[in-house]
Amino acid sequence: MLPENGGRLDPSALFQSPVEEVWLEIGFGGGEHLADNAEKHPGTGIIGCEPFVNGVVKLLGEIDERALSNVRIRDEDATQLLAALPDASLARVYLLYPDPWPKRRQRKRRFVSDASLAEIARVLRPGGLFRFATDIDDYAGWTLVRTARCPGLRWTANGADDWTTPFPGWPGTRYEAKAKAAGRRPSYLTFARAP
Repeated sequence: MLPENGGRLDPSALFQSPVEEVWLEIGFGGGEHLADNAEKHPGTGIIGCEPFVNGVVKLLGEIDERALSNVRIRDEDATQLLAALPDASLARVYLLYPDPWPKRRQRKRRFVSDASLAEIARVLRPGGLFRFATDIDDYAGWTLVRTARCPGLRWTANGADDWTTPFPGWPGTRYEAKAKAAGRRPSYLTFARAP
């Protein structure tokens, strides 16, 4: 439940056991990546936002099967949640294979925008990471252009391998598998919150 009247939500208070830090995954799909992270990082609280019931059901199955106690789910769009989070309250934000809205007239629906990136930068603590993966070249370029305009985020790439190599500990996702089967090469972009 989000606080009323524009109040701030304490993300650490969402978890029964104390957590060292909190991560957010926006649009977790089937929850493969989120569940893998929760299992590998039991001291980290992970909030997942997914508006589609099938994805939520799949993640609930993973939570039950793996006995994960460090996951919280919001079954709605992440925009309101981001607005309710305090400044510098998250260590990581993931946005993996979001809907690309490929037609030019649809692109305004893409989650990545100047406004959403400003919110992500605001809620990340200094040095916190925003990780974005896509198999759509146009969406990768779209994201790079908008993050370059965001003073709170800095692209961490030093060479081509930095955006063509999966993130450390990457378990893969079903969307990634579909992209590779279709011959599309994913991009893995990491941005750090400027100090």
